[in-house]
Formats: sequence, C-alpha cells, structure tokens
Amino acid sequence: MTNTTPTRFRKPGVLTTALALSLGLMLAPGLVAHSAAEPQAMTSTQSPSETLSAKQQAIPLIAAFMATSDMPRLRAALNQGLDAGLTISEAKEILVQLYAYTGFPRSLNALGELKKVVEEREQRGIHDAPGREPSHPAPTGEALLAAGAANQTRISGAPVKGPVFDFAPVINQFLQAHLFGDIFERDNLDWPSRELATVGALAATPGVEPQLRSHVGASIRVGLTTSQLRQLAQVLAEHGDADAAKRTREALDAYLAGNTGRK
Repeated sequence: MTNTTPTRFRKPGVLTTALALSLGLMLAPGLVAHSAAEPQAMTSTQSPSETLSAKQQAIPLIAAFMATSDMPRLRAALNQGLDAGLTISEAKEILVQLYAYTGFPRSLNALGELKKVVEEREQRGIHDAPGREPSHPAPTGEALLAAGAANQTRISGAPVKGPVFDFAPVINQFLQAHLFGDIFERDNLDWPSRELATVGALAATPGVEPQLRSHVGASIRVGLTTSQLRQLAQVLAEHGDADAAKRTREALDAYLAGNTGRK
C-alpha cells in the first residue's frame, strides 16, 4: 500500500480543499434525505458481538490522538493496536483514510510516527503482521463514480442530496469518486473499522458534532451496535479524553432519540 493520493485526480490542491470542506458538510442535518425507515445494517459486515475487541478498542484511540496531534498518546495507541493484532497494513490504512477528516499534515505526521513505532518494535524483536494490500484495484472513470455513489448510499442510508450539493455539485463528485470510491473500495480495512476511526477522529474534534451524529448512525448501518458505541465512549474517557467521550455519548443519545427500537 502506498501513502500517496491516487494519480487519477489531476488537481490535488483542489481535491484537498474540496475534501476538507465536503467532510465538514457530509451527512450534516439538511444535507441527506433519509428514508422514513432506518435502513438495516449491512449483513456483510454485521458484528455478532456486543463488545469491542481489544483490536477494535485501539482504533478510535489511534484516530482521536491523530486528530489532536497528541504524538505520545498516538504512539501508545499504535502500540496497543499492534499488540492486539492490528496489522501494519490496517494501521496505515486508518491513518491514510483519516486525512480526509483531519487533513494531510496530521495524516503524514501520524504515518511517520507509525513508521517509527514499527521500526522500534522490530528492534525489540517484535515482528508485527504486515497485513495485505487491497484484493483488487479500484475502478476508474465512470465505474469509480458509480461504485462510490453506491457505497455512499449504503453508508448514509439513502442517496445524499441537499441545497449545499445543489449549490456546489462538484463536492459530492469528489466525495463519491475519492472518499467512497478510491478509499472505501479498498478492502484491506473493513467498514466497521473505518467508522470506528471516523467516529474517534470526529469525537476528538470540537465543532463537528453534526457530522459525529451522522457517523454514529453510519456506524450502526455498517454493523456496529449501540453497546459497542457506548463502549467506544468509555474507552475514550478511560484514556484521558473526557470531552471526546462526552461528545460521543451525546451523539449516540441524539441518534437513539430519533430512532426507536435501538438499545
């Protein structure tokens, strides 16, 4: 796996700015038309457990400390994840994906920290599993846009639309082609893990509560449970980020208030 943006995007400066804006708007209130009935979680990624595994618990910690550029705690979380069975490929993929939510500088700095952690572990005789590359290349052209639109709809619960996307249609094109196409088509990290990372990063970022609430719903749609999300908040609190834990609990409570039958 490489740490570079796919080359088929010919204007990287425009893409970076667009993604930063689009992720700030993605799934915000009034921007997504949801169906009346809450879509069921995707059975292909449904988690049979009501608790997070040790490996899963490390993912939102990695994301939260990356988002806040807390390198000492990021280092500890990376070691925790690798000790719990996170592969090097999965750890890289988490940090690569999160550039879309936290920016390229934080992603690059975190990848540099992961590189140091892996090298130091090798020097201590710890040889972490390398993991695997995606099983297939992402499609290109119109096929990429179609795949991204399908992934976006499954994760969001309905086709994404709204006045902002009408005002700037290219922002949704970037979302569909790059985030939900290029990135989410990479199957070396499953969707529940991707949402654990996204929720962790957004929870650690003040001012993006609407997006956090939306990604709590997305987490449930891709197979995580409300019990696991409550545990995520507890894990953040136990590792010293009480504010992030509070935002996660509030986002989950808001989601549950609008969706009966959830526990």
